[in-house]
Amino acid sequence: MIRTVESEQHVSAPVLAAYSYCEAVTGQQARNFAYGIRLLPTSKRRAMSALYAFSRRVDDIGDGTLAPDVKAARLEETRVLLARVRAGDVAEDDTDPVAVALSHTAGYFPVPLGGLDELIDGVLMDVRGEAYETWDDLKVYCRCVAGAIGRLSLGVFGTEPGARGAERAPEYADTLGLALQLTNILRDVREDAEGGRTYLPADDLAKFGCSAGFAGPTPPPGSDFAGLVHFEVRRARALFAEGYRLLPMLDRRSGACVAAMAGIYRRLLDRIEREPEAVLRGRVSLPGREKAYVAVRGLSGLDARHVSRRTVRRRV
Repeated sequence: MIRTVESEQHVSAPVLAAYSYCEAVTGQQARNFAYGIRLLPTSKRRAMSALYAFSRRVDDIGDGTLAPDVKAARLEETRVLLARVRAGDVAEDDTDPVAVALSHTAGYFPVPLGGLDELIDGVLMDVRGEAYETWDDLKVYCRCVAGAIGRLSLGVFGTEPGARGAERAPEYADTLGLALQLTNILRDVREDAEGGRTYLPADDLAKFGCSAGFAGPTPPPGSDFAGLVHFEVRRARALFAEGYRLLPMLDRRSGACVAAMAGIYRRLLDRIEREPEAVLRGRVSLPGREKAYVAVRGLSGLDARHVSRRTVRRRV
């Protein structure tokens, strides 16, 4: 069973300022993520914003315009900073607010900071321009950049005392991260292609005649682009179904947060499935009212109860 500290501790003014900075970064750059963590109590919301702000810094290095060798050096510098956080060597008055907030989070919640090392490893894969021949290859990347974030988040959420099967919670959190990342890859297929990146497995692209890539607003001539998208959507749905088994193990507000974030991405997946070529014309997104509905559904516990009933039926 994974437990978190439930009672609010005193937080000093410098640490509060560091958290405020991280929350501002989260609100500006991660709308879907920020929407979900609003449902959390203050201490958990702050911790999640610290994890996001550090992760955002790593991603920004990978997505920036620096030369690959400079990016790699910056990522290693970030790894050194992470080692300082892990060792408890970041003072409250340090000039780096993200390091201050992350250090406080690591002292307050049992977050597996090695997950952030995995994130750095994943972004280094991007810097090296790695491509993926098979789904098993792509899973390695997805576990680094998204599965690890799921496991880190679980360190903040914790599991409910006596939750059945809680020993598998990290596995489910990891799988849910894979589902979110595969949805991201489908949504951003055109944007990634313009940046010279291809994430979908080469054998899947070849199977559906899409090996030429996605440089324009229409599929490659003679390809079955819709077939490719529907194939990957089915894979993502299976990952969501497995990852959602985490929900009954969480407290109400943590479960609502996870259900809201995952629910938004599942609805994005629905839109992509209905109109596959839309991802070649621009970024698919949800209107605010639909996100609000997903949040209310998560807070009501409907998704968690549905998963619990389905799990019981499987045991019977």
